[in-house]
Order: sequence, then C-alpha cells, then structure tokens
Amino acid sequence: MPIAESLITSSVQYPGEGVTLHGFLARPDTAQPRPAIVVIQEWWGLNDHIKEIAQRFAREGYVALAPDLYSRAGHQVTKDPQEAAKLMESLKSQDTLKELNATVTQYLKSQPFVDAWKIGVVGFCMGGTFSLMLAAHNSDVKAAVAFYGQIPPTDSLKYLVAPVLYIHGGADMWILKREAERLAQGLKQFGRPGEVHIYPDCPHAFFNDTRPEVYRPTEAQDAWQRTLKFFTNHLG
Repeated sequence: MPIAESLITSSVQYPGEGVTLHGFLARPDTAQPRPAIVVIQEWWGLNDHIKEIAQRFAREGYVALAPDLYSRAGHQVTKDPQEAAKLMESLKSQDTLKELNATVTQYLKSQPFVDAWKIGVVGFCMGGTFSLMLAAHNSDVKAAVAFYGQIPPTDSLKYLVAPVLYIHGGADMWILKREAERLAQGLKQFGRPGEVHIYPDCPHAFFNDTRPEVYRPTEAQDAWQRTLKFFTNHLG
C-alpha cells in the first residue's frame, strides 16, 4: 500500500446507544476509498500517543479512527495510573462493545472515503482486550491485532470471526506468558486463523514510546512491521 504524503486529521462525533461518541480521525488526503483501522486506546484515555498511532496508520494509506472510550465519562485523559484504573473500571464491557460496533458499522462503513469491506482493528492493553472482543462479535471486522490485552475464556475463541495477531511481552507482569500461550492453543484447538508472537524480554506496554521505563524500540519496530504485514495480508 502506498505511503500517503498528505493527511487529513479531525475530531469526529457520531451517535452511539444513548451517547454521542467522539473520536480522532486520520486519513490520507484522497477521495479514493481506503481500508480502515479502528485504533483502541490504553487505559490512559484518547491521548496524543494513540492519536499519533492513528496518524502512523494513515501515513501507510489507511483511514484510522481512534474512538474515545471515555466519551461517557467526559473524554478524560490522565497520566495517573490510579485514575486510569478508575476510568477503566468505570467502563461496562457490553456498552463499550456496542460503541465499538457503532464505530465500525454505523460510522466507518458509511464514509465515502472508507472501503467498507476492508475494516480492521488494533488495540493496546485495555484496547487489546476490546480488540479481541470485537473480533468475536462483529463480522464487518476482517482482521484484529491485540497488543498485550486480556485473553478471553478459551471456549469463546470459537466465536472469532476475524484472523487475529496477538503481540505479547514475555516479561509482562499484567498479562502472563501462559495466557498468550493459552490463546495460541485455543486458536489451534478451534481452527481459527491467527498468530501469537512473544517478545521474551519485553514488559507490558513495550510499544508505548512515551513511556521510557517500558519502551523497547527494537521490538516495538518489529511489532509495527508485523502489524502492517498482517493488515496488508488481510485488508489488501
């Protein structure tokens, strides 16, 4: 896919169930419909880091939309782990899943600049958890990448409707290595297409270049290239 030289970025609003959803949109400056990717935030909120990731995808030729999962909570963003934990705990999974479904089905699929048949999702930490959930609940999603999210019960993996790439740090103390291995076994057990890649020495959130205490640039760059290849293979 050609790299876009010029981008259009904007804040967007669209209806959810009983709430107006907000998000950050980045896309190539072209009228030609492009594949789209939903970029799902970490527990910190829709911060500059997530917006920058959306722009990275847009520079690769994708329409990238990062929905604000805290739309109901006043669009909060924080750097305080305790506050972030409270914000995450305030989310109701079923409500958030409905909002992500609206992001894909009601917003992205209706945009003239989106190829409605080529929509993927990527999420980080909390967003990785929701990326896996969306891949089991929305058939409009054609590919899902999850960075170090929680693994659902093994039996639920049989409901996956999209190929999955799971990125994990082997030194992650939040999501243990055995959980990533359980996902790999579950994908094989139910015959679902997917890949689990473990970076043995990386901690949780190693992709986040705004956190020098955990960021691992070499592995993060490799994970980025794996992600791009995965979306190229499944979204064209």
